[in-house]
Amino acid sequence: MVKEELVQRSPVRVFMEAIHGGLKSGELGLVASPSGVGKTSVLVQIALDKLLQGKKIIHVSFNRHTDYVLAWYEDIFSEFTKKKNLENEQDVKNEIVKNRVLMKFAQEGVKTELILRSIRALIKDGAFDAELIIIDGYDFSAAEEGHVAAVKAFAEEMGVSVWYSCNVSGAEPLYDKRKIPISIKDSAEHFPVIIVLDPKPDYIALTISQNRNAARQEDPALKLDPKTLLILEK
Repeated sequence: MVKEELVQRSPVRVFMEAIHGGLKSGELGLVASPSGVGKTSVLVQIALDKLLQGKKIIHVSFNRHTDYVLAWYEDIFSEFTKKKNLENEQDVKNEIVKNRVLMKFAQEGVKTELILRSIRALIKDGAFDAELIIIDGYDFSAAEEGHVAAVKAFAEEMGVSVWYSCNVSGAEPLYDKRKIPISIKDSAEHFPVIIVLDPKPDYIALTISQNRNAARQEDPALKLDPKTLLILEK
């Protein structure tokens, strides 16, 4: 199988169709769940979909250890390709590595302005024309005031889309009646697309809580494999 066919047959296509083709330039999306359910896996699958199309991505991690993020890219790429008999697999892998930058920040004591300045310098001064930014591990319960609005303005200015992970934990309720995480209630309007991962006995459901102006999907067809945490093919 050639790379282009792999992209077309990717289960991520189904996910993108469900959210009207994916995020547009200047838009923010969010994947929410308790810890360990599959947020990073979903974000990496979205990123790999872009990378397989020859696009550049920046993965911003606020987690203490980033080795596991790189391991996710390795493992998911392997899962993507092992059953597809991909031609020139090593060449494709080399291209992916070349087009991906991992940035690590400690949230405590680091202002949003500095983070965005660093990303802007990479894109502008470093001539790394990224199309997608992943922001993984940001603690919304300790968010700097105006953080999401600043990132939204940055995305519009730079012409990029941004996907966040959001860990939901602590005292109930974790979500409001629309299935929007309580921790982002003051900035939910900045996220036209919000996905919630719901563990079920045999799978993990991807519930689309916010899908621009579309009605919420009560019975989503999108699922994750509970073992591999990959989006399942229909």
